[in-house]
Amino acid sequence: MGKYQGKTVVVTGGSDGIGKALVEMFLEEGACVATCGRSADKLYQLQVRYSNKCLLTMVIDVRREDDCRRFIDEAIENFGGIDILINNAGISMRALFREVELDTIRAVMDVNFWGSVYCTKYALERVIERKGVIVGVSSIAGFRGLPGRAGYSASKFALHGWLEALRTELLPTGTHVMWVCPGFTTSNIRNAALNKDGEAQGESPLEESKLMSAAEVARRIGSAIERRKRSVVMGFQGHETVWVNKLFPGLADKLVHKFFYKEGKLVK
Repeated sequence: MGKYQGKTVVVTGGSDGIGKALVEMFLEEGACVATCGRSADKLYQLQVRYSNKCLLTMVIDVRREDDCRRFIDEAIENFGGIDILINNAGISMRALFREVELDTIRAVMDVNFWGSVYCTKYALERVIERKGVIVGVSSIAGFRGLPGRAGYSASKFALHGWLEALRTELLPTGTHVMWVCPGFTTSNIRNAALNKDGEAQGESPLEESKLMSAAEVARRIGSAIERRKRSVVMGFQGHETVWVNKLFPGLADKLVHKFFYKEGKLVK
């Protein structure tokens, strides 16, 4: 019997990357899992692979409030409640602010911030009933603004502030709110990152084979949920960035610029 036997877990953005790894982990641990995404094909493949498990999938766009409401309602109708809500759906960007279309930043905010707000709003009472856990999958960019990712950083800063406020509001209820910040992770997020025109860039500027695996990130998130951690920063580089930025912000500016630029051009 798995450690999550009898529990219901909702994971947004579960068709790929960290989200998919989370879905697989919780299913293997005996949970009923509801997940969503925009790729009908990827969700169908997930459903076929785990046809013997307690899995609900739905094609939605988290930028749309009605889609989020329908997804949460369907999860509650199928499984009777929610023990853990993981707001994982996210999108990145790679474009300088002076060049980017404002609609690109708006799209990033809609997915990363508003998608989490919508799903949490409609799931909230059911999570409170079970003294459950609400998780936001964030980023180091929620602690430190990153060049070429102004909209992404803004969305993660907003996510942190909102979750911290929600955590404080819910303290008397026994409901736990937390945020987790993976470092660079092997996933499709860089290929799908929006360029200055709001289109997927279709490539990764990083050597994906050297990054933390999505399965390892999922394992660490699961461990943090069990221990009801307040927040989690993953990887040495992530911890280093957060602490240098906190203690020596001027130095952090220079180090971050050096990491992302080469010969005056954004390379990462």
